[in-house]
Amino acid sequence: MYRRHIIAALLLLAPLLAGCSRVQTHDERLRALLGRVDRGVERGPFRASWESLRSYQTPDWYRDAKFGIFIHWGVYSVPAYDNEWYPRNMYLESSPVFAHHVSTYGPQIRFGYKDFIPRFTAARFDADQWARLFRRAGARYVVPVAEHHDGFSLYNNTLSAWNAVNMGPKRDVMSLLAGAIRRQGMIFGASSHRAEHWWFFEGGAQFPSDVRETANAGLYGPAFPRKTGFGDESQPTASYLDDWLGRTAELVEQYRPQLLWFDWWIEQPVFEPYRRRFAAYYYNRARDWNRGVVINYKLGAFPEQTAVLDVERGQLDSISAHPWQTDTSVSKRSWGYIRDDEFKTAGSLVHDLADIVSKNGSLLLNIGPRPDGTIPEPVERILLDIGRWLEVNGEAIYGSRPWTVFGEGPTQVAAGSFKDAERAAFTSEDIRFTTKGDVLYAILLDWPGDNRAVIKSLAENGPGAGRAIGNVELLGSRAPLKWTRTAAALVVELPAERPCSYAYALKLSP
Repeated sequence: MYRRHIIAALLLLAPLLAGCSRVQTHDERLRALLGRVDRGVERGPFRASWESLRSYQTPDWYRDAKFGIFIHWGVYSVPAYDNEWYPRNMYLESSPVFAHHVSTYGPQIRFGYKDFIPRFTAARFDADQWARLFRRAGARYVVPVAEHHDGFSLYNNTLSAWNAVNMGPKRDVMSLLAGAIRRQGMIFGASSHRAEHWWFFEGGAQFPSDVRETANAGLYGPAFPRKTGFGDESQPTASYLDDWLGRTAELVEQYRPQLLWFDWWIEQPVFEPYRRRFAAYYYNRARDWNRGVVINYKLGAFPEQTAVLDVERGQLDSISAHPWQTDTSVSKRSWGYIRDDEFKTAGSLVHDLADIVSKNGSLLLNIGPRPDGTIPEPVERILLDIGRWLEVNGEAIYGSRPWTVFGEGPTQVAAGSFKDAERAAFTSEDIRFTTKGDVLYAILLDWPGDNRAVIKSLAENGPGAGRAIGNVELLGSRAPLKWTRTAAALVVELPAERPCSYAYALKLSP
């Protein structure tokens, strides 16, 4: 009798248990995520209109942080050849990368991009070790790539099986990094490059390759031609745009990043209503969390004041009324790890940081780890050198604001993207200014040969004529300084010993 009662109860519970264990379909998960977006927009106060989004205010944490680390780490680090666009170029028959791939790995029908995934092991990846290094480098925020153009996600992407939880590392890389970064007291962000995936693998659809195989559509699809027959950019379908929005919302819901960095191509017209929806949802969610958040954008994707402009491998040539950002790489040739890479010097990056901050900007500096999760030794040395400089001079960087003029000197900085290799080296006559309260900092971008800093902007009749100067110090040095202020310049006699390398900050107090 007792056994019959147990069996009857289990039969009654079976439908309920089956319903609880049923896995949601892709479409159900996407609808749920899009529903979260719509409910987030409805809650307000931000609405999905540019007029409403112009009330956005850049949070103080970002305005004060000034220096962050970008991380391009993905399957493209396995071939480690040319740059992080290897997955696209290996399918473009006119590209040298195509020929390299065939000669090294064989035809793309037999060895495609997907076949690199098992080699992306992350066997020596230690999120806490990375975070400690970034903290020592002086970074205040860290932005790992969540999904690059290649379509392989480094997070627990429930809309695609092609992710680091299921394959390759078989770990939720974003979750591990988020925890480690926050434990070090830094702000966690994430980047999405998904928009370009619409056409990224188009080459593989033009000849026999694994891109054409239906089983791989979740990674390579849709592989649509980038250009239409009329030469215009092809525009994604509504289903693709919904998927883009759903994936981005999932990043927000799972990891609560305080910065979301978008690569180019979301400026395409068809993305416009989706950009508005996402921004309103994200800003409203940030209010739920009681945290300030930032969206980085390029190429006019967002109107001024609705998000923060990002300039790739370039700078501005004047002070911006609104906070902005440069993203550049320690590498001269790539964003992801490649063998035999060439790197910028720590000194040139410190100079860029000072120039950018003087113009109301921040620097997001990218690194590319190896596929096993180790950071190349030259990159680590560069980061630590920057950190040592910031230990001495961070007072002139963190929490600072622009002055009346950004600087002085003969070296011209070209405005715009991809201009980082165009300027000459800075000289001892090149000076950059920042302020904090009633203190002015003058950062000398080289040490004067005669140990005399000549600052023309602080002449008695210069732009800083109204600023009282009662004391002059050199950060990192205890040596008392002699100085005079004339109609031509403020002249400061510097000590014989330099307190650091690369650049030297004078602190001018009333």
